[in-house]
Amino acid sequence: MVDTLLKVDNLKKYFPVTQGIFQNVIGHIKAVESVSFQVNSGKTLGLVGESGCGKTTTGNLIMGLEKPTSGNIYFKEKNILLMKKSEKKELCCELQMIFQDPFGSLHPRMNVEKIVSEPIYVNKLYTKNIIKEKVCEILELVGLKSDHLNRYPHEFSGGQRQRIGIARALSLKPKLLIADEPVSALDVSIQAQVINLLIELQEKLNLSYLFISHDLSVIEHVSDEVAVMYLGKIVEYGNCSNIFSNPKHPYTKALLSAIPITTPGKIKNRILLKGDVPSPLKPPKGCNFHTRCAEYKKGICDSISPELIKTGENHKVACLLHS
Repeated sequence: MVDTLLKVDNLKKYFPVTQGIFQNVIGHIKAVESVSFQVNSGKTLGLVGESGCGKTTTGNLIMGLEKPTSGNIYFKEKNILLMKKSEKKELCCELQMIFQDPFGSLHPRMNVEKIVSEPIYVNKLYTKNIIKEKVCEILELVGLKSDHLNRYPHEFSGGQRQRIGIARALSLKPKLLIADEPVSALDVSIQAQVINLLIELQEKLNLSYLFISHDLSVIEHVSDEVAVMYLGKIVEYGNCSNIFSNPKHPYTKALLSAIPITTPGKIKNRILLKGDVPSPLKPPKGCNFHTRCAEYKKGICDSISPELIKTGENHKVACLLHS
């Protein structure tokens, strides 16, 4: 039986656009539009798409950093949006985030010991006399040493700073980590080290991940399931191997065709999308993707908005070509 840890149901987030002295609302940016997915215990869901598609906003909504316009978010079958303050404090221990910027997310005037131990002090997880010992254990877990306790963020490399961020997230013994582009700011060789660390931690601690990224190579390496997002909506969702071996949505096909070739002599047919990503302030009518779609069917795609439908075992797609 699958144990669902996080369930997102029909989540929406609209940001008002105002103008004039009186800040009259003239429209809404539809950053997240009817998004639904789930993260199972001990598994990784990869959320992938172009910059500006709403991936980070979705993560922020789950963490409570943004308030949703509508929809529901369930953690262990409890609606996060209806929780009391005392319940939300308990939730903070089980739900943590790894941020994209490994330097900007760390306080420059706090040393490593204070950065990692602060959540422990606030949540009173351990008695004061053993906190330092626990911090050392966490640092060793992410590949750092106790010698680093008194150093400050500027004394570390980007990869080491991200390890500190991971250590801080692990300090409260969470069940689910939301990793928002955790390796995009790092060199390629360091990316591999951090990704392998996250996989090792998942196995050791039985962690679940919502892994947000625009890099499909990374997503394929870490994910059990994948949700492909375009202009605030999920257009394809399913098992990772199904998505990469048999993509159904034209957008997913275009993304996969852009992955660099690693095999010498191999030729890949690149799918070039025409035009720019439409504005979320005025998304296209019908299918959001029809203005850039090579498989566009005139008279259908520009008038009907497709819903996610099942096309195979653990594989869904929002495309009228498969309805």
